[in-house]
Amino acid sequence: MKVYSAVIERCSQTGLFVGFVPGFPGAHSQGEALDEVNHNLHNVITMLLEDGEPVLESEFVGGSKRHCRLSHGQYSRPQAR
Repeated sequence: MKVYSAVIERCSQTGLFVGFVPGFPGAHSQGEALDEVNHNLHNVITMLLEDGEPVLESEFVGGSKRHCRLSHGQYSRPQAR
């Protein structure tokens, strides 16, 4: 069994979860809940694999969160007068 890593984001305009497998053409889906998007991604990947093992365009190597602080006054909006 092959394991593919998916990236899942929430669309700020629709509120839907949108998922895709980096580098795997056509491997993307969406859903109203995480369970739904994961189920949909599983179905899409299964369907795509019926055509054979894909040649991935890139390889997912991981993710990380970064916390950034702005220095006083940097990138702040001008204050109303």
